[in-house]
Amino acid sequence: MNKRLIWLLSSGHLVTDINQGALPAILPFLIASYDLSYTAAASIVFAANVSSSIVQPIFGHAADKFSKPWLLSIGLILAGSGIGMTGLCTNYPLIMMLAIISGIGIAAYHPEAARLVNFAAGHQKNTAMSFFGVGGTVGFTIGPLLITTALLQWGLNGTLLLILPVSIMAIVMTTQFPQLKQLTAIKTDQTKGSGSPPKEENWWAFIRLTVVIIGRSIIFYGLNTFIPIYWIHHLNQSKVMGSLALTIFAGSGILGNLTGGKLADRWGQKKVILSGFLGLTLLLPIFISIDTAPMALFLMIPIGFILYSTYSPSIVMGQNFLPNRVGLSSGITLGLAISIGGAATPVIGRIADLYGIWFAIALVACLPILFFAVTMSLPESTIKKA
Repeated sequence: MNKRLIWLLSSGHLVTDINQGALPAILPFLIASYDLSYTAAASIVFAANVSSSIVQPIFGHAADKFSKPWLLSIGLILAGSGIGMTGLCTNYPLIMMLAIISGIGIAAYHPEAARLVNFAAGHQKNTAMSFFGVGGTVGFTIGPLLITTALLQWGLNGTLLLILPVSIMAIVMTTQFPQLKQLTAIKTDQTKGSGSPPKEENWWAFIRLTVVIIGRSIIFYGLNTFIPIYWIHHLNQSKVMGSLALTIFAGSGILGNLTGGKLADRWGQKKVILSGFLGLTLLLPIFISIDTAPMALFLMIPIGFILYSTYSPSIVMGQNFLPNRVGLSSGITLGLAISIGGAATPVIGRIADLYGIWFAIALVACLPILFFAVTMSLPESTIKKA
C-alpha cells in the first residue's frame, strides 16, 4: 500500500466534502437574507446533489478511458468556488447555477480519486478505501461547523472561506501529479505485461450490488435525517439530546468504517456486508422497541458502527466486479446509487407525517433483512480471467 498517496487522496476527499456538508448550513442565512421559501432553499441542495450524482458515472467512465490527475485539482476548485461564491450573489438562478457547478466539481473528484486509491492500495484495497471514506465523513462533519462560524463572523461574504481549503489542496495535489501519473502507468504496464486476456466483468452481480448500496443508503439517510426528530417527538428529549444522538451515530460510524475495511481484507467483502445487514436486522427492532432514552442512545454506537462498516467493502466489491471499469464503478457506487437512496428520504418523511415518526423508523428497521437476502445472492468478488 502506498500510504502517502492514500492519505493525499483521502485528504482531498475530506476537503471536497466540506462543501457538501456546508451547503445545508448556508440555507438558513440565504432564507433570512433573500426571503426564500423552504422549497426554493431545498432546491439549491437538490440541484447540487442531482448534478453530482448524474455526472459522477460520466466522469468515472472518462477516468477509465484517459486518466487525468488534473481532474482532481479541477474538481476541488469547482467544488469549493461554486459554494464559496454563493454568498456574493443576490440572484437566485445564479445561486442555483453555482450549486450545480459545485456538484460537478464533487463529481469530478470522487471517481478519479477512488480509482487511484484502488491502484495505490496493493492487496489492502478495503482498508485503503475505508481511509478514503473516513476522509469524506470527516469533511462532511466539519463543513457545517466551519461555514456557520464564518457566516456568523462575516455574514454571507463568509462563504468565500470555502475557497481557501480547496485552493491549498489543489496546489498540493498538483505537486503530486507525476507520482499519480506514474501510479496509473505502473498499473497499465502490469495489466499489459501479464499477457492475460481482459479480466471478466460481472455486470449482473454489479447491478445487484448497486441495489444493495441503494438499500444501505435508504437506511442511512432514514436514520441520519430522522434520528433527532425521533428523539424529540417519540422519546420526549431535548433538541440537544437529539443532536447528541446524531453525533454519536456519526462518530461511531468513523470507527466502523475503518474496522470494516480491515475485516474485509481478511474475510472478504461479502461476509462483512452480510454481517452488517444481519447486525442491523437484530439491533434496529430492539432500538424501536425501547422507550428509554439512555438505552436508545447507547444503541446508536453499535448501529452506527455496523452500518458504516459496510461502506468500503461495497465500493471495492463493485470495483472487483468491473475490474476494467474501476472509475465507472466508483462513480456509480459512490455517487448515483447513494443519491438514489437519499431520494427516498421525502417518502419516509411523508410516512412520518401520516403515521408518526415511530412507524417511519420501524419501516426503516424492516429493510436490512431484505438487502441481506439480496447480498446473499452475490458471488464472492474474486477477480477471474475471461
